Amino acid sequence: MTALAVLAVAVAVLTGHTLVNATRWLRRPAVPRADVTEPVAVLLPLRDEATRVGPCLRALLGQRGVPGLRIVVLDDGSTDGTAEVVREIAGDDPRVTLLTGAPPPPGWLGKPYACWQLATRADPAATALVFVDADVVLAPDAVAAAVAELRAAGVTLLSPYPRIVAATVADRLVQPLLQWLWLTFLPLRAMERSRRPSLAAAGGQFLVVDRAGYLRAGGHASVADRVLEDIELARAVKRAGGRISLVDGSRLATCRMYADWPQLRDGYTKSLWATFGNPAAAAAVLTLLLLLYTAPPLLAVAALAAGAVPAALVAVVAYLLGAAGRVVTARATGGRWWPDALTHPVSVVVLGWLTLRSYHLRKRRRLSWRGRPVS
Repeated sequence: MTALAVLAVAVAVLTGHTLVNATRWLRRPAVPRADVTEPVAVLLPLRDEATRVGPCLRALLGQRGVPGLRIVVLDDGSTDGTAEVVREIAGDDPRVTLLTGAPPPPGWLGKPYACWQLATRADPAATALVFVDADVVLAPDAVAAAVAELRAAGVTLLSPYPRIVAATVADRLVQPLLQWLWLTFLPLRAMERSRRPSLAAAGGQFLVVDRAGYLRAGGHASVADRVLEDIELARAVKRAGGRISLVDGSRLATCRMYADWPQLRDGYTKSLWATFGNPAAAAAVLTLLLLLYTAPPLLAVAALAAGAVPAALVAVVAYLLGAAGRVVTARATGGRWWPDALTHPVSVVVLGWLTLRSYHLRKRRRLSWRGRPVS
């Protein structure tokens, strides 16, 4: 009974931290009242994105409030006609430049090299760089709001996290964990103020950087071989003396990261090992997550079966407190909370399985993405 009470208190504390992050510390960029006057380069790396680039590029062409906007697109060895789709949509719009990417040299992964090519070939006059993935669709004022927030917050790197579109059961089980994890375990305000590179988070789907600070940090060349190039870039910015901010971008952008379960499974598998690093650390974290969020409903059933009603009630309270953290996260980031929050214990189990799969395939050197090895 005492152990169950301690568990419930621990979950309550974490959910309380989620609530504080979501209601007090989470920045929410607003549409600026005046145009953003500085030159801005939007950088769009593409590899086999013919079926997804259309909405993304049309949204970029429809951006408002940034008179100095330029869009640079890089076709990174696509074989599905991605470049042709870009040319058809862009037409003769002078704001759009289409580049043909080179294969990554030894020591580089594909995504960092594509981003580095874009950054180094963008208009030298651009003082702000906006990296966008093909699965992101921006609201009309998104770039203006994000760049204005970058300057207002006084940071070098701003990561507006999009609203994740969860269309399938697998999406709804796994994708909300992204926002839940950083709202629950990451002290947002401390992350902004701290100079520690280890205290950093970012999402590469929509990333805004001050160009001078980006180059001072070494840009994507400093994270050439990193699977989680977005987080590692944020750490590089901190090491170079810059500051970073992770903000709610749910009103600025939407993102459907994966089309189906195999893509979602393989997408997480390729990178989860890099999230935790040491397998022992991964085991410790997953054990803690399972204990805090998956064990309570199981213990409640076991206690009821044994006739221990008070213990069952405490376990149910712990379970509901954990589900409440998912509710807070969903409400803060534009996600779906009902009835999805009730499946939180299952979500944690799936995360654990994906992590084990990630380490297993990495050990066998079988991790790849878009036809390229990643480890």
